[in-house]
Amino acid sequence: MAHPIQIRDQSFKMHSSGTLFWEERSMLLVSDVHLGKVSHFRKYGAAVPQAAVQKNFDMMDESIAYFKPKTLVFMGDLFHSSLNREWEIFENWVQEKTLDIILVSGNHDILSPLKYKAIGINVVEEMVLGSFLLTHHPMERDGLFNFSGHIHPAIKLSGLGRQTVKLPCFYKTEHQMILPAFGEFTGTFTLEPCNGCEVYALLGDAVLPVPIKEVKKKRRRSK
Repeated sequence: MAHPIQIRDQSFKMHSSGTLFWEERSMLLVSDVHLGKVSHFRKYGAAVPQAAVQKNFDMMDESIAYFKPKTLVFMGDLFHSSLNREWEIFENWVQEKTLDIILVSGNHDILSPLKYKAIGINVVEEMVLGSFLLTHHPMERDGLFNFSGHIHPAIKLSGLGRQTVKLPCFYKTEHQMILPAFGEFTGTFTLEPCNGCEVYALLGDAVLPVPIKEVKKKRRRSK
């Protein structure tokens, strides 16, 4: 259910739900939940089951119960767009929690920070914790390792029979890790493996390291 990884002498665990737990800080990172998106689809006639609304909250509760963090950090795009009925569900969900909650704002987070402040959530543009930088959009900054979201990363795997499957994943390079999108119906974006990168695919209740073959550079043809 959880796969350990060491980054800059700090201990992390990647959860099969797509969350990342930072052991030394007792901090749970969750990216791209996109609350309200299911209700938005249903409003405009999409055949999305009502039970899907509750799925995000059940998955967050499962991850919180597993790690028992002191701090929960949403890594942007917490609420999909304008207010709908899921805000009330989220507000009630927050009131039941005893941990600190922070939102690192993303491009979809258009609700006023005052809405979040009213229910005890602090909204920030980014967080720098030691040698780690937490943002929504992937960023590069000298001396810092970046945790981000936004991309909704996935990896395409091929079988012996030429069948393919696309799985959400944690995508790590030397100075960065992009978290998978947590929310239901968020979609994914396939990333190509690069030399030196590490990919951890989500499959059911497991986090699977994906072997990466060396990417050979294409030679330019001479004219």
